[in-house]
Amino acid sequence: MTSVAFRQAQPADLPAIIALLANDLLGKQREDASSPPNPRYVDAFKAILADPNQFLVVATLDDEVIGTLQLSFIPGIARLGAWRGQIEAVRIAEAHRSSGVGQQMFEWAIAQCKARGCDLVQLTTDKARPDAHRFYERLGFVGSHLGYKLML
Repeated sequence: MTSVAFRQAQPADLPAIIALLANDLLGKQREDASSPPNPRYVDAFKAILADPNQFLVVATLDDEVIGTLQLSFIPGIARLGAWRGQIEAVRIAEAHRSSGVGQQMFEWAIAQCKARGCDLVQLTTDKARPDAHRFYERLGFVGSHLGYKLML
């Protein structure tokens, strides 16, 4: 298994993050990997950096960005005021898939949630990603809820 480092994304990482998001069947349809980055990405990146409950993460190997995820810490009243860790936008560079990097990313992210006092970790995944579903289930996640989205 490859040993990777995890850190908060920096502005210089944004093109690599966008490229990872765009490098799959669904991402090709909804992301814009042009250069320079679309200003909407830049604005979103600034908002994430400014919010202490948001953590945009990159996984690096020899200073190369090979993975990313966004970790959100969500306070709530339900479940006795439980905090939730929400993991989204998980991507691994194609050359590093099935190498253990994804598992390391999740172990790291779950440890961050525990350190922040979260009572649970949750994620959503597109129904068109059966390989991802199997991966999440191997990590112990349970498909316990049905999610809905309304595009605006």
